[in-house]
Amino acid sequence: MKLAIYPGTFDPVTYGHLDVLDRASRIFDRVVVAVARNEGKGPLFSEEERLGLIRENLGDREGVTATVFEGLLIDFAREQGATAIIRGLRALSDFEYEFQMALMNRRLYPKMETLFLMPHEAYSYTSSRLIKQVSKFGGDITHFVPPNVARALAKVRDRIEIRTGP
Repeated sequence: MKLAIYPGTFDPVTYGHLDVLDRASRIFDRVVVAVARNEGKGPLFSEEERLGLIRENLGDREGVTATVFEGLLIDFAREQGATAIIRGLRALSDFEYEFQMALMNRRLYPKMETLFLMPHEAYSYTSSRLIKQVSKFGGDITHFVPPNVARALAKVRDRIEIRTGP
């Protein structure tokens, strides 16, 4: 069975993330959504909350699970027996960072492949950061996130910090 790891902060999960997940699940027998424990990014939601929001949206996707990981992604992927890492690319601005990460991972473990998948064009301009900003000011985010995520954002609207940059 071919296993892929789909890592990210997922703070919060968006329809774009779920679209990339669907694309990956058509290619691989199993996909593990790996929620990064990365506190350095200052996530709005705790790792348990992010994991819960994702799990509520997995539905009947066969062969898809979600978990939290810590440390080097490449180590986690090897421990899981993965053959590939899935990364979503929305725009050219994502490419440079993702390319550097893919090359570093290849250097650390040459047998691991990185596959870049593009979400549906309807989600190509959205990001978790932008969705949080729109939510903070009461904008309609229902086209970008599942209902459980919209509700979770509404509950923490006063804690959302506006960040600039990527």
